[in-house]
Amino acid sequence: MAPPGEGAPSPVARLLARAVDVRPVEVPGLVAAFAYHFLLFTAYYILRPIRDSMGVTGGVENLDDLFGWTLLGMLVAVPLFGWISGRYRRAVFLPWTYLFFVAQLVAFWAVFTASEHYAATARVFFVWVSVFNLFVIAVFWSFMADLFDKEQGKRLFAFITAGASVGAMTGSGVTAFLAQSVGEVNLLLVSATLLASTLFLMRYLLGWSAAQGARGERIEERPMGGNPFAGLKLVLTSPYLGGIATFVFLMAAVNTFLYLQQADLLRIHFPDGDARTAFLGRIELTMSVITLVLQFFAVGRLTRRAGVAAMIVVVPLFVMAGFLLIAASPTLMTLVGVFIARRVGQYAIVRPCREMLYTNVDRESKYKAKNVNDTLVYRSSDYVVAKAHDAIVSTWSATLSGVALVGAGVAAAWAIVAFMLGRAHERKQ
Repeated sequence: MAPPGEGAPSPVARLLARAVDVRPVEVPGLVAAFAYHFLLFTAYYILRPIRDSMGVTGGVENLDDLFGWTLLGMLVAVPLFGWISGRYRRAVFLPWTYLFFVAQLVAFWAVFTASEHYAATARVFFVWVSVFNLFVIAVFWSFMADLFDKEQGKRLFAFITAGASVGAMTGSGVTAFLAQSVGEVNLLLVSATLLASTLFLMRYLLGWSAAQGARGERIEERPMGGNPFAGLKLVLTSPYLGGIATFVFLMAAVNTFLYLQQADLLRIHFPDGDARTAFLGRIELTMSVITLVLQFFAVGRLTRRAGVAAMIVVVPLFVMAGFLLIAASPTLMTLVGVFIARRVGQYAIVRPCREMLYTNVDRESKYKAKNVNDTLVYRSSDYVVAKAHDAIVSTWSATLSGVALVGAGVAAAWAIVAFMLGRAHERKQ
């Protein structure tokens, strides 16, 4: 029976209720959030294989330096975002953040179109996408944590994350099947158009929030205030937010170990750039299909029953086992298999659980501290681990098996932090 004033559930609400535990009043916001996430990830996953291919074009030997330039970009961008988010209402700074990236995508298309020899520009593009993807996704999840509370997060975030999987599948499919015929450069305009279209859904969600409030009260639309470095201060002074930072650092470290090993093997097996991009697109498509099934039908209900602590530790333990498998069988297909499994686990389980961690903190932590963790901490890990990887390979002449054993140790530490953080979230009101 519907609550008083709500009326009978709509057909859409009844259909959604079969996959997710959603209340009728939440359906419009949930559908809009899903669509927003879908468009955002379609735009990004068109770019992702292009970025990875251009990283190889710019020279595999330059990848650790590219991680360094990406970190430098974050050191500039994070305090700038902190200043903007403190000075302006979210209805202002959220859309302008996206418009800024749309304009830059169009500019990259113009530069790539004007020149056939773009190794240097390819390296700049690699850095730009590495900054772009974390920022737009971090902003999205800050917004979601502001719209939905802790209890809603357990029920709804896995389904919202499924929007990313559908988008990743769509974007990967576009790149996989059109990169060679259309040309990877022209796909930048498609990505820019999709990213711009998310602004309409963003505006709708702002209106939906103001009209009925996800927490039973209006969320005030006013600037947060604070200085540009407030997010960093929050991370350094709060054990809970600092724990999330440690979790993100170790998670990114695991990703970087796998990424660098994959890039080295791709250079050998796929010397042609368009063929390499198409292969990467097919990998992304495979991951998206598997992830989508888990998000729609399993993760939300399992998280509600088992709790965040139990769910968030599963993937680190699995990744540790994967690294040990790579150490025993160091081939491209083994590496790709573990890479796929890790990414599926990260997006199907780790991502929604990680975003739930922010549903019970204040707004400044949701936007500023979260932005520090999801961008600056993440890319700091990229840079530190890339340099450590280079030192391990050059100093110890480590093989893929040797690097995989180091990765297994990092994954074990990640599992310990994940479990402790999950328990802290469950205790936190």
